[in-house]
Amino acid sequence: MASWLGGLGSGLGQSLGQVGDSLSSLTGQISSFTKDILLEGAEEVGDAATELHVSNSRLREIESINAAQKFENDRLKKVCSDLEEKHEAAELQIKQLSIEYRNQLQQKEVEISHLKARQNALQEQLQKVQTAAQTAQLGAGVLPAATASASYVPEVRHSSGFEGDDMDFGDIIWSQQEINRLSNEVSRLESEVDHWKQIAVSSKVQGANDAEQSEICKLQNVVKELKQKLSQEIDEHQHELSVLQDAHRQKLVEISRRHREELREYEERIEELENRLQQDGVSTDAVDDPKITEQRKKAQSPDGGQVEELQVVKDLEDEIRKLNHKLSSAKAENKNLLKEQEFAKLEKTQIAQDYEKLKSDFNALQRSVAEQDALLKEQKQLQSKTSLPQDVVSLQQALLEAENEIARLSSLNQELTSAQHKHENILSSNTEDQNSEINQLRQDLERKEHELDESVAERETLIAELEELDKQNQEATQHMITLKEQLSKQHTETDSIIKQLKLDIDCERKKVSELETEKMKAIKELDSQKEKLSHCSYALNDLHVTKQQLQDNIKDLQEQLRKAQECNSHSKKEIGELQQRLKEKEEELRVSLSKLTEKSNEESNYTCQDLILKEREVEIAKLQNDVSENKQINEDLQTSLSNLRTENGKLIAAIEELKQELSDAISEKKKVYLEKDTLVEALKMEKRQLESELNETEKRLLEQAHNYKQTIEELSKARSMDTTALQLEHERLVKLHQEKDFKLAELKKTVEQMEIDHQETKEMLTTSLGGQKQLTDLIKEKEVFIEKYKNQALQAKQELEEYMKVSKKQDVLKQNLEEKDRSLAVMKEENNHLKEEIERLKDQQSRSTPVVEPKTLDIIIELESEVTQLKVIKNNLEEEIKVHKKTIEDQNQATVKLQQSLQEQRKEIDESKLQCQQMNVTHERLFLEKDEEIKNLQKTIEQIKTQLHKERQIIQTDASDLFRETKVQTLNGENGNEKHDLSKAEIERLVKGIKEREMEIKLLNEKNVSLSQQIDQLSKDEVGKLTRIIQEKDLEIQALNARVSSASYRQDVISLQQQLQAYVLEREQVLAVLSEKTRENSQLKTEYRNIMDMVAAKEAALVRLQEENRRLSNRSENSSQDMSRETIQNLSRIIREKDIEIDALSQKCQTLLTVLQTSSTGEDNGAGGVNSNQFEELLQERDKLKQQVKKMEEWKQQVITTVQNMQHESAHLQEELHRLQAQISVESDSTSRLQVDYNGLIQSYEQNEKKLKSFSQELAQVQHSIGQLYNTKDLLLSKLDLVTPSVVTAATVSQLSGVQCSPPEAVSEESKLLQNELEQLKKKLQEKDSTIRILQENNQRLSDSVATASEIERKSQEGTESEMRQIKEKHDVLQKSLREKDILIKSKSDQLLSVSENLSNKENENELLKQAVTNLKERNLILEMDIRKLKEENEKIVARCREKETEFRALQETNMQFSMMLKEKEFESHSMKEKALAFEKLLKDKEQGKTGELNQLLNEVKSMQEKAVTFQQERDQVMVALKQKQMESSALQSEVQHLHEKEQRLNQELERLRNHLLEMEDSYTREALAAEDREVKLRKKVLILEEKLASSSTAVENASHQASLQVESLQEQLNLVSKQRDETMMQLTISQDQVKQYALSLANLQMVLEQFQQEEKAMYSAELERHQKQSAEWKNKAENLEEKVVSLQVSLEEANAALDAASRLTEQLDIKEEQIEELKKEGEIRREMLEDVQNKLMNLMNSTEGKVDKLLMRNLFIGHFHTPKNKRLEVLRLMGSILGLKKEELDQLLSEEQRGVTRWVTGWLGGGPGSKSVPSTPLRPTHQNIFNSSFSELFVKFLETESCPSLPPPKLSVHHMKPLGAAGTGKTSSTPPNSQMQDSPVSGMGRRPDANPFLAPRSAAVPLITPASSSGHLLMKPISDALPTFTPLPVSPDASAGAVLKDLLKQ
Repeated sequence: MASWLGGLGSGLGQSLGQVGDSLSSLTGQISSFTKDILLEGAEEVGDAATELHVSNSRLREIESINAAQKFENDRLKKVCSDLEEKHEAAELQIKQLSIEYRNQLQQKEVEISHLKARQNALQEQLQKVQTAAQTAQLGAGVLPAATASASYVPEVRHSSGFEGDDMDFGDIIWSQQEINRLSNEVSRLESEVDHWKQIAVSSKVQGANDAEQSEICKLQNVVKELKQKLSQEIDEHQHELSVLQDAHRQKLVEISRRHREELREYEERIEELENRLQQDGVSTDAVDDPKITEQRKKAQSPDGGQVEELQVVKDLEDEIRKLNHKLSSAKAENKNLLKEQEFAKLEKTQIAQDYEKLKSDFNALQRSVAEQDALLKEQKQLQSKTSLPQDVVSLQQALLEAENEIARLSSLNQELTSAQHKHENILSSNTEDQNSEINQLRQDLERKEHELDESVAERETLIAELEELDKQNQEATQHMITLKEQLSKQHTETDSIIKQLKLDIDCERKKVSELETEKMKAIKELDSQKEKLSHCSYALNDLHVTKQQLQDNIKDLQEQLRKAQECNSHSKKEIGELQQRLKEKEEELRVSLSKLTEKSNEESNYTCQDLILKEREVEIAKLQNDVSENKQINEDLQTSLSNLRTENGKLIAAIEELKQELSDAISEKKKVYLEKDTLVEALKMEKRQLESELNETEKRLLEQAHNYKQTIEELSKARSMDTTALQLEHERLVKLHQEKDFKLAELKKTVEQMEIDHQETKEMLTTSLGGQKQLTDLIKEKEVFIEKYKNQALQAKQELEEYMKVSKKQDVLKQNLEEKDRSLAVMKEENNHLKEEIERLKDQQSRSTPVVEPKTLDIIIELESEVTQLKVIKNNLEEEIKVHKKTIEDQNQATVKLQQSLQEQRKEIDESKLQCQQMNVTHERLFLEKDEEIKNLQKTIEQIKTQLHKERQIIQTDASDLFRETKVQTLNGENGNEKHDLSKAEIERLVKGIKEREMEIKLLNEKNVSLSQQIDQLSKDEVGKLTRIIQEKDLEIQALNARVSSASYRQDVISLQQQLQAYVLEREQVLAVLSEKTRENSQLKTEYRNIMDMVAAKEAALVRLQEENRRLSNRSENSSQDMSRETIQNLSRIIREKDIEIDALSQKCQTLLTVLQTSSTGEDNGAGGVNSNQFEELLQERDKLKQQVKKMEEWKQQVITTVQNMQHESAHLQEELHRLQAQISVESDSTSRLQVDYNGLIQSYEQNEKKLKSFSQELAQVQHSIGQLYNTKDLLLSKLDLVTPSVVTAATVSQLSGVQCSPPEAVSEESKLLQNELEQLKKKLQEKDSTIRILQENNQRLSDSVATASEIERKSQEGTESEMRQIKEKHDVLQKSLREKDILIKSKSDQLLSVSENLSNKENENELLKQAVTNLKERNLILEMDIRKLKEENEKIVARCREKETEFRALQETNMQFSMMLKEKEFESHSMKEKALAFEKLLKDKEQGKTGELNQLLNEVKSMQEKAVTFQQERDQVMVALKQKQMESSALQSEVQHLHEKEQRLNQELERLRNHLLEMEDSYTREALAAEDREVKLRKKVLILEEKLASSSTAVENASHQASLQVESLQEQLNLVSKQRDETMMQLTISQDQVKQYALSLANLQMVLEQFQQEEKAMYSAELERHQKQSAEWKNKAENLEEKVVSLQVSLEEANAALDAASRLTEQLDIKEEQIEELKKEGEIRREMLEDVQNKLMNLMNSTEGKVDKLLMRNLFIGHFHTPKNKRLEVLRLMGSILGLKKEELDQLLSEEQRGVTRWVTGWLGGGPGSKSVPSTPLRPTHQNIFNSSFSELFVKFLETESCPSLPPPKLSVHHMKPLGAAGTGKTSSTPPNSQMQDSPVSGMGRRPDANPFLAPRSAAVPLITPASSSGHLLMKPISDALPTFTPLPVSPDASAGAVLKDLLKQ
């Protein structure tokens, strides 16, 4: 154990030492690396630019170094993983090898044990043989027998090798041969036994020694011969077996060959038949079924060729039938053969069993023979020692034992038993009988052999027959194959169809499954949509509410309109009336004037009238003007109403959009929550994984413990092993195995650690990436939300502005109305004045009534008519005013409602904002929770890691290498900390990213606010312009109204209306343009936001870079000091380690010296004498040593000088280090300056980008305006298409293509931004195309409508003419608008050209940017070059490390050489000392005088030796120190060279960076200047465009004139359209005809298809019938067989049932006998019981016969007296019958009673006491009619029943029971009918259930009385009225019957 543990420890030490070496080499590399970093760029640099260059290069180098280190780490990880895989593979191989070795070992052990056992047995046999040889003289004959027996066993084993073969015949033959052989052996053994028995018998008779010895010799010879024969027979048998097997194989081969040949012949024949069939054209169906062929013959017309075919078919059918018969017979034969084969197999198994039995018998016999041999030997020994009688006794005992064994064996085999019985009989007889029996046995054996031969011959004949049968079978099978092939063709056809059907079914199933999956998906979607619907439903409800409110408002407005119209009509009527009145008044005035004028001069009258007329005309004109103004106002109001309606619709749409957006937001919120949940689940999964890893580690520890236990057990097993060599090998293997296991365990641990670390890093990365992605998604979603809400806010603002406009318009209308009111008031006042004047005139007329002239009357009539007209006009005006007022009120209400709706919308927006804020808050909370969870998980991970580290440390700790372990632990700790730092850094980055995004969102919000303000201002400006235009138009309208004259009034009104419509259309177009502009504005905003996001991302990247730069600079500053310290510390460590190594070596040297000295001192004592020659040699050696010491001293001085030089060099290097540190400080200053410059450049870049954005916005606006123009053009074209579809669409398409061809040409080489814009334009184009298609469809519809219109035109031409006029007018308007739009398009194309110029400028800018990118790429390439150089340097460093390692190894080797040298020197010194001692002794002995000199010499020699030792030690130390110094100097030189190279590189990079910076600054300045120039150009272009817009408005007016020219062209187009319509009608008719033809053809095809299907069905049905018939035949056969089986089973079951029944009957008979005995016993018991009961009954009868109840007798007595005198005799008779008196006695008594009463009374009263009173059920008087009986009769019945004693019914035998009718008397009496007896109590109980309940059951069950005759007793007749009746009494159930009777009697 100790050696093993020592080996283990050394192995571990070596492995850990290797790890330590690798770590030390790593630390050495790190220290050299740090030195390189320290010494980089330490030279002083003068300029700031160079400093910048240096700092940048340093940063890049640091990055490249970091990358290289990462790369190296990855490479090492890969290498580690590869090694781990190799290690695992090696482990597996080792395990397999170890398992194999162990198995082999076990096998070897088992074999060894067997061999040992055999060896022991052989040794024992040898010993026995030797003893036998010593005792017996003829020992030479015994040994070969033993050897023969020994060699005989394996031969038997060998022969049993053919047991398990599958060759049936060979097996059988071999088994039979074996049986024969064994039987021969048995017979031989039996003969030997008999022989021994004979010897035993003869030994009893004979007593001579010589005879017995001769017999023994003979026996031995016989045994030898028998054994030889046995071996020969075995060989022969084996040979025969092999021959038979070969013959069998050959036969099988021949049979198989013949079979194949026959098969081929049959196949050829089948092919020929098939060819014939194909040539003849016979269908396969005809071959299969003759019935079908007959049907076909009847069906088809028989030609000559067909008849021949039918004959061939018949022949074939006949052949098929014959073949079927042959097949059936072959099958039967086959079955018979199978049965025979089974029988043969059974025989074979039986033979095998017999063989096994015989084998066991043979083994037993062998044992018995061996025992007999042993007995023989014992006998021989006894012969030599004792006399003959003792030998005979022992032989007899042996013989008895043999007999017993033979008897035991005979029980196993019947044949052997018979033979043994015979032998036992012969034992009693003589030896001759035995010989004869042996002969008989031999004869039997020969006979058996003959039988065997016969059986073999039979077997061969059977085989031949079998072969013939096989041939027949093969023929039959070939015929079957032909049939099957014919069938298979049909089957293949059917199968193909079936397969197709199956494929269709599968496809349908797949479809079904797909549909199901789709259904499931749809269900899921439905569920989700249901949820959305539930959300939407609320929103819809709100919308419906708002819609209903709006509908109500509309209804109110409509009602108000109607009211206003009614008011208008009323006012018109009133005006008419007023006009009539005016006319009347005027007539009156005229009359009065005429009268006045009559009085005055006629001339003055005429002048006055003219003046009045003129005034009136003026007034009428004014009124007409007012009316026209009112009409215009009305029209304006109507237009405003329509506008309001459209706006209302827009508002509703906006509300719906808002609702949709809200629902979208809610769904997005749900998504976010789901994502959060998934995150949490992922974290939980990670936690579970960590837990599982912990469990795995625990399992591994347990497995390791188990392995250790196993190894200990194996060691203990190895200890227990006997042989020393095996034990040593086993222990060595176990040690190796254990060491490998340890190594494997360690490697596994390292691999697992690596894997765990890798997984952890991966998980950390994945989690951080997932977190980042989720955060970015969240941020994007938030941005989308913000954009949506901003859009909503903008829309709300726009709507507000629109409402403001509407309110302004309403104010204007109000002012107009007020003015109208004022004018009305003035008119009323004038009316009043006129009325007053009229009254005054009337008064004047009344005063003076002169004669009126006819002229004046006419004038008056005219005036009156004018007045009436004016009144009508006034009424109309009043009505209009009322209508206007109502409309104004309605509009006010509408505005109020709209304001309310606006407020509600604002509230909704506020609520949505609040929801957003809440969402944000909840998101933040969730983030915090997730962060906390992540932190907790990280903590748990750290804990787990610490636990794992602890476990690993516990496993890996070892006392030998603590120092290295600590290093490993620190490294592991650093790795862990780095990982945690990484994770923290990632989290911090994410947090910073989120903060930056929030800042960006804030900035975007501010920018959006500013943009919205700008848009508001723009919209206000546009609104102002529009209002100005409207005001101008209003002024023009007023001017036109002023010009209106009475003649051309209507025409002007129509023209004005047309103009108004045109203006309304224009206004709508302008509004559409405005809406499109707002849309484009929103698109621009989204684009702007995207750009801002890009910018923000760039800024964030820049900020990160800056932060990284700062960090790196800080690190470089800090690390410059830290690294210097670390390098110094590392150097000091290395020096210490080297010192420790030197100390260790010196200690080893000292120990070696001490050992040598001790050994020398030990050996000094035993030294002898010394010669003078030896003394001389000593002196010579002393001289040599002195010379060596001198050389050593010189060498020491050289070393000291080299050391001093090295110190000087180190001082220089330290100075260089200080200088480098100073340079680093200078470089840090330069980096700070560079950063400042960099920040400035970034700011300038941001400004440039802002400018670019502004330009892009302007560009977008221009594009937007172009898009608006296109839209307006499309609108116009669509209106034109209503009349002219074909021509205008072509024109628009051409124009669109013309306009839109220019952008792609210009934009082909643009950047990604412009490509996006192009894609948008393409989308717009697609939308335009779709609209064009829709318009074309509309055109088609319109063409249809035109067709209908043409028909209508024929009917009514006048209507069409008027419509044509209207169309012409519309055409004029449209053409004008078209011209305007064309001008606009031209202006926009100019704008497009300017935009293309802008684009070219942008391309230039792009090229500049590309140049910058190329510069950056160059920089990247340079960096890659640097990285490569660094890699090369790294490789050099690695090479140096290797060189250093080799040097270290060389040093160790030199150290070893030194130690060897030392040992040699020590040996020499030891020999010298011995010589010196010898010399001393010699000198002391011989020359005592020279002692002093010798002593001095000896002392000098010793001192010289000591000096030599010290010098050697010093030399070793100096050598070590020198080598160290050389190593250090070489390292320092290499570092210095490295630094110089780096300085050169840094200077080059600085220069390049300077140049690059200058180039960048120049490019930036150029770009800035170019951008400013572009700004100026774009502003100029904007001004030009505005001017063009102004000019376009004038051009639009000019274009309206040109529209009239296009009307004619439109008419021509109309004619063309009508022609096209006619053509299309023609085409339609043609196409309909074609459709009909196709339908007919389809029907024909369907018919053909159906016929095909029917034919196929017929085919299939025929085949089906055939198959069904076949199946039916087979089924019939199967049923017959089944019936037979069933009948057999039934017969079997019946037999079994009969047997079972017999057994059951016997069992039942036994049971019944037992039951009978039991019942007899019970019967006897019952008889005894019955006798007792009868005795008791008799006693009771005797006791109760003479007793009478007193109360009963008293009642009877009283009853007798109560009855009438006529019926008393009957009562007395009754009493007598009750008392048991005979009739004769009663008659006598009655005759005596007539004579005198006294005796009867005395006899009556002398009744016996003790009678019981029995209760009676009193009945109601209603019961009298039931029986024709009274209460007394029933009472008597009751008494009779009660008087009879009632005994308990059970326990009475049948013989002793009496019928119920039998009364107390012996006479028979006739019973009444049952119905009467039963009805009475039932009815009584039914009617009176509360009566006595004790009596009802008895009355129901038992007949109460047996009356004498049916004629009726006196008492059975109804009771007369004279008799008293008992009143019914309620009786309690507790009261007894007697007590009730007593109560009754008392009453």
